[in-house]
Amino acid sequence: MPLLARMVMSPLAVEVRRGAVAGLSGLLADQRISSNGVVAAVVGGGIGDRIAGELSSRMANADVFTAADGRLDVAADLEVELRKRSYDAVVGIGGGKTLDVAKYVASRLGLPMVAVATSLAHDGISSPVATLDHDGGRGSYGVHIPVAVVVDLDYVHAAPARQVRSGVGDLVSNLSATADWELARAERGEPVDGLALSLARVGAEAVLGRTDGIDSDPFLTLLAEGLVLSGLAMAVAGTSLPCSGACHEISHALDRLGVGDATHGEQVGLGALFATWLRGDLRLAAAMRDCLGRHGLPTTPADLALEDRQFACAVAAAPDTRPDRYTILEHVGLDDAAAQRRTAEFVGWVTQR
Repeated sequence: MPLLARMVMSPLAVEVRRGAVAGLSGLLADQRISSNGVVAAVVGGGIGDRIAGELSSRMANADVFTAADGRLDVAADLEVELRKRSYDAVVGIGGGKTLDVAKYVASRLGLPMVAVATSLAHDGISSPVATLDHDGGRGSYGVHIPVAVVVDLDYVHAAPARQVRSGVGDLVSNLSATADWELARAERGEPVDGLALSLARVGAEAVLGRTDGIDSDPFLTLLAEGLVLSGLAMAVAGTSLPCSGACHEISHALDRLGVGDATHGEQVGLGALFATWLRGDLRLAAAMRDCLGRHGLPTTPADLALEDRQFACAVAAAPDTRPDRYTILEHVGLDDAAAQRRTAEFVGWVTQR
């Protein structure tokens, strides 16, 4: 008998609203994750004291641990601490680094993990990947996706606006990444998962056309849902390809070169705009330019405090960051001189009105 359907891993619950942290114990009980709140809550250093106080008053059986930063050794130390007691689940509460530590530790312990996001800086909320720093640089580790995803809009509003803008850039970059994935299929016959493509695109396309901004609850809800869908797209595909193409290669190259002081979302947003323009899809590129500009995200290297030549160096070096990938950068094959020329042309296109 042919296989007529496939099982897709997804969270038991996705909740985006104000006051979500206050309602956490009810969600844990309703979803039968932890009826008595015997959980290890991992909070970030920035707002840890505030969250710890709120949790202690509502979840007496929870132990609160602080993850000072998103380092592998921090996660290893936390794993040792959590092994001292039996928990129903690990609850990560905070930004991306805190959630990545919690996801990594939960996977190591074989415990379900609940992600409570207090910022929307990138699509790691529900992804099957934890990115942790170590002395040798930065590593990506496969983890189980969260059994529940909660986004507390009260905390998101209180977070720096730059973090939310970064999330917009990361989500919009999906439109470039999916185009790269389809290019790899056309040129090299690589398999493409249509469901993963759909999940990655739908949130990005919805945000692309919104005219409201990051101070709007409806916009933040849509952004949060789109970032969750991005994580699910990667889980469905078993790879980051639906959300990571030339845009992320350029960002990785900028990180290696150590230039600028931009967030991940700012870099991949600009990388996606450049890649889409380089691909010749000027209609989409114009829509992306308008969207990024509307939300105060970079659309030129100068907006990242970079010289054009620095950005061009990153473009030329980008393919080396992921030699297993085939994107528009590998397809075009820009050497240093060509990258300089195309960067100048790109800047001219962006700035002409």
